[in-house]
Amino acid sequence: MSKSTPGCYHPGPPEPLLIVLSGPSGVGKDSVIEEMKKRDLPLQFVITATTREPRPEEAHGVDYFFVSEEEFKRMIEEDELIEYALVYNDYKGVPKSQVRKGLQSGKNVIMRVDVQGAETINSVIEGALLIFLTTRSEEELVQRLKNRKTETEQDLKVRIETARQELQQMEIFDYVVVNQEGKLDETVDVIESIIVAEQHRVHQRQVSL
Repeated sequence: MSKSTPGCYHPGPPEPLLIVLSGPSGVGKDSVIEEMKKRDLPLQFVITATTREPRPEEAHGVDYFFVSEEEFKRMIEEDELIEYALVYNDYKGVPKSQVRKGLQSGKNVIMRVDVQGAETINSVIEGALLIFLTTRSEEELVQRLKNRKTETEQDLKVRIETARQELQQMEIFDYVVVNQEGKLDETVDVIESIIVAEQHRVHQRQVSL
């Protein structure tokens, strides 16, 4: 008995992806995003709004939108954020306008959020691609947080405990990528490979925002 011949498939341009890069504090999310920017990849990078004070090396409109608590609450009231949360006593949120602009341009959109934000996005946006960035072990993650020396002893304890809890949320993500010390290029290579593979799926992700 002969097999039926499948119809010809002529794929069009891939659907733009909404990529959510997340993971506990200290895993290197910012470093990964910066390396991706240096490679001049065809990506729309979403900038998060936050009420926390900028660190010395951070710039408004580049690393974050640094806003007052009053302004942030206005954004909440006017439904301008995809998700927001109170993180370490400061508000963080993702503006809808940036995501929509990127998707409408046909570019892949990538955002860097904490694990709590990734959980919210996963529940409210259909078709998002979630990537969990982590270290080789919990011990390595704790050591990285200690080495940063950007928090008080009490704040450091809170971050370590939060990071341990966030490591347990890995199952909601689509992919996990280990960001080894000194191997940033390899980490970004893996993430690029994930993006390429996703855009070659027969059944493309359809982002609903």
